[in-house]
Amino acid sequence: MPLPQGDQTSDLAPAGAFSEAERGAVYRAIETRRDVRNEFSARPVPDDVLRRILAAAHAAPSVGLMQPWNFILIRDPQTRGRVHEAFTLRNAEAAERFEGARGDHYRSLKLEGILTAPLNICVTCDRDRGGPQVLGRTHQRDTDLYSTVCAVQNLWLAARAEGVGVGWVSIFDPEDLKPLLGVPERAVVVAYLCVGYVDELFVRPELEARRWARRSPLDDVVFEERWGERPTQAE
Repeated sequence: MPLPQGDQTSDLAPAGAFSEAERGAVYRAIETRRDVRNEFSARPVPDDVLRRILAAAHAAPSVGLMQPWNFILIRDPQTRGRVHEAFTLRNAEAAERFEGARGDHYRSLKLEGILTAPLNICVTCDRDRGGPQVLGRTHQRDTDLYSTVCAVQNLWLAARAEGVGVGWVSIFDPEDLKPLLGVPERAVVVAYLCVGYVDELFVRPELEARRWARRSPLDDVVFEERWGERPTQAE
């Protein structure tokens, strides 16, 4: 049954830029967000803070308003121990893909905080959410996955604003996590996050600080009109 249209004017509010202070806060959260691995304290995240962070994630844009995400909160040490075992297995496999000094460098990196962070959050995408036909998804099936990643980004930025660190652990076979967390077959594990307070953050990405990779200059990734065409510089 279609939803009633109602008075759409009551759903509108004036648009416009934020104040300078508000803009600064938004950009500060973006610029100082870090992938936290080894800096977590044991201090638990209070329920009200966690609620605000999850509300920010749930406010993310989603194609067709399908809201395909779920958030599994994991605190139990035994559950986290089993997840850590799954990570350890896949991390050993990943290390074998890097040879020589690169492999030694890989093995020296701390790549997760599964056991040290007081909270883990598994973010999933229910691929059946919204039914067989979702507005805006008719020709791009994976927009549900993209929408879920938007929720992860919202969560990360809100956590940064709250002084809470987040680390995304991607060295998993997602299928390893499904039986551990009771995730149904129709759902996809999109992100496994370690969450907790931190006293210090790297001033630049940790992998850059540890000389694994470097951030690309913005101008290297901006094209105009066609792939590979650089924007025309104004005279």
